Amino acid sequence: MTKIEINGASLAYDDLGSGSAVVLLHAGIADRRMWRGQLAALAERHRVIALDLRGYGESELPPSPFAHHDDVVGLLDALGIDRAALVGCSFGGAVAIDTALAHPARVSALALFGTAISGNEWSEETEQLWEKLVGEVDPEDFTATAAGEVRFWVVGPGREPGDVDPELIAFAEEMDRRALAAEVALSAVEVEELDPPAIGRLGELRLPVLVTAGAADVRDIARIADRIAAEVPGAVRLPDVPDAAHLLPLERPEAVDAALRDFLR
Repeated sequence: MTKIEINGASLAYDDLGSGSAVVLLHAGIADRRMWRGQLAALAERHRVIALDLRGYGESELPPSPFAHHDDVVGLLDALGIDRAALVGCSFGGAVAIDTALAHPARVSALALFGTAISGNEWSEETEQLWEKLVGEVDPEDFTATAAGEVRFWVVGPGREPGDVDPELIAFAEEMDRRALAAEVALSAVEVEELDPPAIGRLGELRLPVLVTAGAADVRDIARIADRIAAEVPGAVRLPDVPDAAHLLPLERPEAVDAALRDFLR
């Protein structure tokens, strides 16, 4: 792990391999450790950088206003990288898309796994599903909240917890407890959003885009992937990854590694 000063904040990252640059951006319920299955595989051909977004993992959160997409480009500047492919999962995918829209000259490609997108509103189906699977949880109880979020996102609506590797569930809950603390801290800081948001601007993207989702994830995530594939010129929509939910790079690393090696080549 290395730390570097970016836009007034000390951000933590891992940096492996050499070649064309690839930056890995984690989900909002996780941190850079969710990419443990991709680092070595991608570092055989690329310089791979896994970043803890500001406030998450081991990265700091000063009280000054900032934008996650500007931090990504600040990292590239600090490391002397002109352009990088961005690989994102969930919230990290939303940051990757925002970065490509805000700084198009700095992003060479996007690979999006179970991605979110700025400006998207969740369907009533997803809201009802949350009520059914999780229900009311005290937001100050990080242990209970993390257990609920992992049940919803990592296990997924079509599976039972017993269907999923218990080590994966325990690791996801540990990451999410830290991420929940980050979200509380971030709520007290001015986080600048992309304006206008990405949801209405997908047609502006002019770069190679790969998108897929976990087959066991909530349906809204597959719908987002479908919309990206429909609206981004030339985007490649891979079939949903079987027996994987929201953290599919962590749950099915072999499938994700193969897709990335193929795409980034």
